[in-house]
Amino acid sequence: MQQTPLTFRSNGKLLLTGEYLVLSGAKALALPLIKTQSLEIIQEESSGHALLSWYAFGPQTPWLKLLFELPGLDIINTSDRQKSIKLQMILLTLKQLNPDIFDGKHSYTIKTRLDFEPEWGLGTSSTLIANLAKWAKVDPYALLQFSIGGSGYDIACANASAPVIFQLNHLKPLVSKATFKPPFADKLFFVYRGHKKDSTQGIRDFQQLTEDKDLTKQVNQITAITEAVGSTTDFDTFCELMNQHEAILSEILGLPPLKEQFPDFDGHVKNLGAWGGDFMLVMTQKDEAWVRRYFKDKASDILFTYAELVRS
Repeated sequence: MQQTPLTFRSNGKLLLTGEYLVLSGAKALALPLIKTQSLEIIQEESSGHALLSWYAFGPQTPWLKLLFELPGLDIINTSDRQKSIKLQMILLTLKQLNPDIFDGKHSYTIKTRLDFEPEWGLGTSSTLIANLAKWAKVDPYALLQFSIGGSGYDIACANASAPVIFQLNHLKPLVSKATFKPPFADKLFFVYRGHKKDSTQGIRDFQQLTEDKDLTKQVNQITAITEAVGSTTDFDTFCELMNQHEAILSEILGLPPLKEQFPDFDGHVKNLGAWGGDFMLVMTQKDEAWVRRYFKDKASDILFTYAELVRS
C-alpha cells in the first residue's frame, strides 16, 4: 500500500570566509541560502523485486533519472553514469548508518527539486545529504564524512536560519550563530563565474599542495578575519578584510587574487569556495544595474543581490 509522501527541505550554502583553511581548523563564516532543495519520498510494499526510482529536477528541467535494485542499490539504468555513482555512494553510506532502510521489503520513488541550477555550486550534494539524514534519522555530518567528505560547513547551513560561524575542532563541527547582519548588504552581490568547480577535487589539490607546509599562522589569520567580519558594520572595513583574506589564500595557492581578472572594476571581488569557479563576491558602491552591465560580458549575467540569496 502506497504511503503519503514524506517531504524534507534544506538550504543551499555559500562560504564567505575560510575556504580551504576551514579544514585545518580555521573559523569560517557560512551563509545559508534562501534557495533550497526538497526531497520527496514515497514508500510502498514491494511485490517482487524492490526498486528505487530516482528523479532529480532543477528549476526548469530534470537533470538526473535512474533506477536502483534493492536492497543492494545496484544501478539498473541511468541518464548519467558519473552522477549516479556518486549518488549510489551516498545511499550505500546511508544504508550503513541505518540498515533498516532499503531492506528489500519496500520500493521507493524519490524526487528531488532544486531552486537553483545544479552547476552553480550552491549545495546540490549537501542539501541532498541533509535531507536524506532527516529522513533516515542519522547524523548528517557522519553521512557526509563517510561518503563524499568535506568540512561540513554546508551541512551547518542546511538547517540554519541565519549566517553561522563554523569550525572544526579535532574534526568535530562547532557551529554558532553569527552576528553578521551587514547594514551595507545592498553593496554586496554574488556573480556566477560560468563554470562549476569540483570542490572535492579542489580540496584534494589543496591538501596535496600544502601537505608539507605548516599553516598555523594562516589558520589563525583567517580565524581573526572571520571574527572581525562577523561583527563589522563598516563597508570599507569589510572590503579590506576580504582583500586580506584573498591575499592570504593567493599566497598559499600560488594564484593571483581574483581582482586581477577585473582590474577596471570599481570595487572589490573575492573568490568563494574552491578558487576558479562557482560564485564570487562583488563589493561596490555602484548600483545593481551598473554591476550587471559590467559583468554581463566579462563573467556571467547570473547575478544575485545579498537579499535575494542569503537568509538573515
